[in-house]
Amino acid sequence: MNTSKPKDDQRIVKVFLDDESTPFGEFQPPVKFVIDTTKIPDGKHELRVVAKSSKGVEGIKTIPFEVRNGPEIAVVGLQKNEVVDSLVPITINAYGTETDDQFIIKGSETPKAIPAWVWALLISFVGFALFYLVRFWNPDLY
Repeated sequence: MNTSKPKDDQRIVKVFLDDESTPFGEFQPPVKFVIDTTKIPDGKHELRVVAKSSKGVEGIKTIPFEVRNGPEIAVVGLQKNEVVDSLVPITINAYGTETDDQFIIKGSETPKAIPAWVWALLISFVGFALFYLVRFWNPDLY
């Protein structure tokens, strides 16, 4: 069984990053490769794949993606495009994925406010408990 490709096989896959005019890789299909994102700056990018069939017809596929090798930055107190006035308290936390033998509890989580549904559930529970106490409390039993 001969597994080599015929000499007239013109299939080729070229892979481009962003708007580069030269591909960072040219392969014979099928293709498997690994992109090292540590060499790509953080931000939005686009992977463009140009494939040529055995008859010379080209097809193009673009895949947008975002690289974030730096630390995750969480901001509490200011939302995107928010209108603010007066004094605005802001909490900023940054944490990465570097592995370390130590786990620092202080500063490892971004503090967030208690959700409104938790407060509503707590108030409902306390209100029902007071209703039950007032409704069925009988001083003769004590």
